[in-house]
Amino acid sequence: MSPAVPSFELLPGAGTSPVILHVPHAARAVPPEVRAGIVLDDRALERELDHIVDAHTAELAERAAGRARVAPWRFVNRLSRLVVDPERFPDEREEMRAVGMGAVYTRTTHREVLRDPATDPEPLLERYFRPYARAMTGAVADRLAATGRAVIVDVHSYPTLPLPYELHGQGPRPAVCLGTDPFHTPGPLLAAAREAFGAWGDVGLDSPFSGTYVPLEYYGADARVRALMVEIRRDTYMTEPGGPPGPGLERLAESLAALVDAAGAS
Repeated sequence: MSPAVPSFELLPGAGTSPVILHVPHAARAVPPEVRAGIVLDDRALERELDHIVDAHTAELAERAAGRARVAPWRFVNRLSRLVVDPERFPDEREEMRAVGMGAVYTRTTHREVLRDPATDPEPLLERYFRPYARAMTGAVADRLAATGRAVIVDVHSYPTLPLPYELHGQGPRPAVCLGTDPFHTPGPLLAAAREAFGAWGDVGLDSPFSGTYVPLEYYGADARVRALMVEIRRDTYMTEPGGPPGPGLERLAESLAALVDAAGAS
C-alpha cells in the first residue's frame, strides 16, 4: 500500500546553489499500514508526535529559502520519523539503539513501548529508509556535478527541557545548537553559522545534540560535501509541545537565510 503523501520531496533551488536545506523531522504523517504496527492509542500517538516532531521546521526552511539571495534546494521528509528516522545509522553503529530509537523506533520519547521490540525493521527500511537515502545521495551528487560542492544544512528543533530518551540531555541547551562533524564541517561554515545566528546571543556547539547528516556514500570520504546541523530550542519560536509558531519563526528564517547566503558564497 502506498502512503497518502509522498515519503519525501526535493524542492529545487537555483542551479548555481550548492546548499541543500535538509528537513528530516518536521512531519506528523504516518501511513495506515505503518500505524497498524504502533501500539499507542490515537491520543497517546498524538501526544508522542507533539514531543518528537520538529514542528514548523519545514515552514522555517521554506521562509528562509524565500529570503535567500540565491535560493537553496530543500529536501523535506513528508512522513513522521516514527515511520523511519532517515538520519539514524541503520545498523549497530547507531547509539540511539540503546533506547529503542534506531532507524526504526520501538520506544517513545518517554521510553515507553511504541512497537513490539521483536518487530522486524527490514520491511520499513526497504520501503522508506533506503529510497530516502538514495534520493538524498542523488541530490548531493547533483549539487556536486553542478557546482563542485554541496553544503547540507540540517534543520532541526529540540525541546526546552530534556526528554527521557535523550542520551546527552544533561548538557547546555542554548537557543541555537550547532551540530558539527570533524570531517564535513569546515571552520568557515561554522563561523558563518555563528554569525548568522549571533543575534540570538546564545549559540552553542554539539549540546544537547551533536553531529550532522551526510549520505553514507560521502560520509568521511568526500570533503566537497560540507554539512552542519542547526538545532533550535523550541521556546524561541513556538508553544511547546506541538503548539503554534510565534514571532520567533520569522526572525529565525532571517538568520537561516543569512547562513544560506554565506554558505552558498564561500
